[in-house]
Amino acid sequence: MKKIIILLSCYLISTVVTAQKKMPSLIITGGLNLANITESAGGKVDDAKTLTSFHAGLLVDIPFNAGFAFQPGLLISGKGSKVQDGNPADNNYYKATINPIYIEMPLNFVGSIRLPGNAAIILGAGPYVAMGIAGKNKVEGKYLGVGFKSENNIDFSNDDPTTLNYEEDAGIGKMKRFDVGANVLGGIEIGKIMLRANYGFGFNKINSGGDNNADNKNKNRVLGLSLGVKL
Repeated sequence: MKKIIILLSCYLISTVVTAQKKMPSLIITGGLNLANITESAGGKVDDAKTLTSFHAGLLVDIPFNAGFAFQPGLLISGKGSKVQDGNPADNNYYKATINPIYIEMPLNFVGSIRLPGNAAIILGAGPYVAMGIAGKNKVEGKYLGVGFKSENNIDFSNDDPTTLNYEEDAGIGKMKRFDVGANVLGGIEIGKIMLRANYGFGFNKINSGGDNNADNKNKNRVLGLSLGVKL
């Protein structure tokens, strides 16, 4: 009887531990975005136009087993691009940036490969959906030594994300409010600390209005470098 009780106790303890391992956990994350916008239908970007921005938010880790999990999240994420000709010290200089801010929901599936000690390699992928909420268009420069500068809020179209038709509120200079795409990611987890690199491929053109050869090549591309803490 004593052996049976000990065996049952061990079984219950192992069951509780296993259940605890499979309980969802919260991850606070944030970091650097290196954002760009494609300039060709094949997805090519110009590295010189990369814009530095940020991301921050929460992820939920929902384990399926010891090495595989679903990680939905909710992030604030800055995207965009820049154009620069010359340097601020020149008599003729021009710089323009577009920096839209999105609420983004990544839906990543993540696998982990355990390493010696309390570490693991992380690999994953999944779709994302995003909604533009704010952002700035900025222009600065000099012409013949005379400086100029302007700044205005990004104007998003009120398109319906459930349709594939032309945007209901299209216009020149407007951006589509909704974006969808896919992520691929990799990194390392040490205890409760996570270091990751994530690359986001936007599927939708960012310009408002119907598809045409002039603007359907412009899509979001973002390399994110993040630090996460699992609670």
